[in-house]
Amino acid sequence: MNYQWYPGHMTKARRMMEENIKLIDLIIELVDARIPLASRNPDIDTLGRNKSRIILLNKSDLADPKANKLWMDYFKKQGAFVIEVNSRSGSGLKAIHNVVQEACKEKIERDRKRGIINRPVRAMVVGIPNVGKSTFINSFAGKACTKTGNKPGVTKGKQWIRLNKSLELLDTPGILWPKFEDQMVGLKLALIGSMNDEVVHVDEMSMDLIKILRETYPGAMAERYGIDETPEPYKVLEAIAKSRNCLLKGEELDVAKAANLFIDDFRSGKLGKITLELPMAEEEVL
Repeated sequence: MNYQWYPGHMTKARRMMEENIKLIDLIIELVDARIPLASRNPDIDTLGRNKSRIILLNKSDLADPKANKLWMDYFKKQGAFVIEVNSRSGSGLKAIHNVVQEACKEKIERDRKRGIINRPVRAMVVGIPNVGKSTFINSFAGKACTKTGNKPGVTKGKQWIRLNKSLELLDTPGILWPKFEDQMVGLKLALIGSMNDEVVHVDEMSMDLIKILRETYPGAMAERYGIDETPEPYKVLEAIAKSRNCLLKGEELDVAKAANLFIDDFRSGKLGKITLELPMAEEEVL
């Protein structure tokens, strides 16, 4: 299956980011801890090449804790400021203010020398769809100041949020990029819900996930569903349907329902804490 999704509003959103990049001092980039490389939009590097950057490893509660540590080390070695966060619970958010000051130390010092004191740092919050930007901003600000949703593309336009005297945030819509050179990247983005499920074949995607989990987290499906996870993927999907009583009329297995249930279990962490890619010597991923 070809994984690709770039609706028209993303082109408009990218232009808006290009127009506003000159107004900001810092980029706060959220990535999904389960796919930290695949969930980084390469266009952001182009747009923000001269700006300070903080990477937030979001949804870290859904990812493998050992992998989170590896990714933290990886990004630090790349010279980035990086924080492991869970926007829903608020874990890790308290550390952000100090890291913002550190990341913008030179800018703050330049302002001080020019007699400009207490000018707030202006940060643009960026990330792909469904990575949790709005939930992060609401948790960080301590109030519901942006719309949130579990579908990609809820945030449509730009919003400035003043947190305090020292920091203002510019929320931006989640954008992907026009073409995935590597279809494995597209698969991973589809699996975490960064594409609209209506444009992918969930049954095919679920069988791709079965293959990945058998190699990287053997036993996870067997433990969750009480099944033999070794047959070919479609047979595993049928076993999940039988285990979860996904039936059509006449006791026929509803494999499509089982596929959706399986993907939802992965996304919600019911299959365990799972990371789909690891940092390798040559940035190689699973």
